[in-house]
Amino acid sequence: MTVQELIEKLQQEDPEAQVHFAYPSGDHWRTVLAPKVTHIDEQEIKNSEYHGKPMLIDDEDAEDANRVVVLS
Repeated sequence: MTVQELIEKLQQEDPEAQVHFAYPSGDHWRTVLAPKVTHIDEQEIKNSEYHGKPMLIDDEDAEDANRVVVLS
């Protein structure tokens, strides 16, 4: 999803509604957690070979790094 697509989606929602993000807890019951979004930052990510998913990194000069907007 791009920032423009996110803006378009959010414009369809109640402007007073709170924003949360969902992710699996990894527990036995397959609970999906949904904390509030409290920060919007630009950060570097690259694919984690171990997890098979993007991960945040600190090294802006890392090979294969991408700058993205992160909601947390």
